[in-house]
Amino acid sequence: MMTVLDHLVRMLQGGAGGLASYLAAHVLLCLVPAFFIAGGLTTLIPKESITRFLGRNAPKIVAYPAAAAAGSLLAVCSCTIVPLFAGIYRRGAGLGPAITFLFFAPAANILALSYTGVAIGMDLAIARLVLSLTFGIGIGLIMALIFRREEAKRDEENGDAFSGQAKLPRKNLVFLLLLVALLLSGTLKIGLLSNSYAQATLPISGTDRLEDTLFQLVPYDESKGEEGVSVQGAVLIVLLALIAIAAWLGLNQVDEGFNRWTPVALGLVALTLLVAAVRMVPQPGRLEIQFTGRFVAVGLLMLGAWLLARRSFDDYEVQEWLWESWRFVKQIFPLLVVGVFAVGVIRIFIRPEWIQTLAGRNTVLGAFAGVVFGVFMYFPTLVEVPIANMFLGLGMHRGPLLAYLMSDPELSLQSILLITAIIGRVKAWTYVFWVAVFSMIAGLLYGLWIDGTSIWLIGLYLSLFLGVMAFLLWKVERRHRRSTVAAVSQ
Repeated sequence: MMTVLDHLVRMLQGGAGGLASYLAAHVLLCLVPAFFIAGGLTTLIPKESITRFLGRNAPKIVAYPAAAAAGSLLAVCSCTIVPLFAGIYRRGAGLGPAITFLFFAPAANILALSYTGVAIGMDLAIARLVLSLTFGIGIGLIMALIFRREEAKRDEENGDAFSGQAKLPRKNLVFLLLLVALLLSGTLKIGLLSNSYAQATLPISGTDRLEDTLFQLVPYDESKGEEGVSVQGAVLIVLLALIAIAAWLGLNQVDEGFNRWTPVALGLVALTLLVAAVRMVPQPGRLEIQFTGRFVAVGLLMLGAWLLARRSFDDYEVQEWLWESWRFVKQIFPLLVVGVFAVGVIRIFIRPEWIQTLAGRNTVLGAFAGVVFGVFMYFPTLVEVPIANMFLGLGMHRGPLLAYLMSDPELSLQSILLITAIIGRVKAWTYVFWVAVFSMIAGLLYGLWIDGTSIWLIGLYLSLFLGVMAFLLWKVERRHRRSTVAAVSQ
């Protein structure tokens, strides 16, 4: 019998291990560029440039497909999308298009769909694309309608977003494109970036034994989604701690001016991204450093961004950009740490054997179980695909499997905490409710097709569901217009 102390130790090990794995493997090349992009969206993009296409009053036929198209290009985790979502929302994007972007980007980006098709089946990839697009736009429309009054008030407080047609300066656009390219070069898993083109050997002994020890402390098992902490990961965690200290000293008041710690913080960020882009292979008596295409791409893109900022931006513009980026870090990163730790604690109590019992058939309970697993067994982008394959091998029906694949990138515990901090508790939990509902419906519909139901009948079910939703939304909107007219006439 395990004592209470044993359970507490396991919980702490699970939380600390999950957090260490996450920080070592995913924060740097994904989240760090995302924070800088979010800061750039807030400071370098004229508000009209976003509200023109994504604003609350922009034509829906333009705004929602544009939000989905933007999200489809970003092969990143939901926690990486959240800062970008915060950036466009605070800059004036309507809640509906911003929510569509938030939902569609991690659920059905190009890379996730391609990997799903290769690893599990093209039928599942197509279902994931069609239903994520349909329901992502649907969730956005519902959120926009439910919170239309709050959104109208937000527009009034922020002023008239359409008072002018501000042009986006070319230097700002190029700078942001460089940052987006930096984000993509760190996340895309293609041969050109992942292949090694040069190698250096450092005469450091004991790194192989250190890595074995680290894997004992933080287990590594790819089939279970356990990523462990390698020697390279340990180095990156140390660098992250140094960045935290330097950034607090150099960026916490950067809006008032640069100090001697500002270049130190930025230099550490650049060094850390470069270290994250190489491949470290511990060997007996030595440490091999393999220089990948990712290392070259990250280095060139950072150099290009630095040269452009130095030559084309004045000090105030750079200070404002750094301050907004740091503000996003302070708001989002602590919640991310808490959420990842909590997921690590919860995951140790969830046994894969439960899957066959709960989700072995295409039922409402099975679809709900898929959604729940998506919340408490969060995995970074693309890792959810081999985990889904494992679930499939353990007996999960493909219907609940799709519900899991649609909810896992969206409803992780840390993402819920982050979204709550940005749009408020009521809006965040309303979003969570609708994502859960639509993910379950998507799984049930796909499961019907797997079980032999005619595709035309499934299409009819989907059309009826969307028709009922559209009718209810129309009724709500009509009632709202009547009450508005009555209030004005009085």
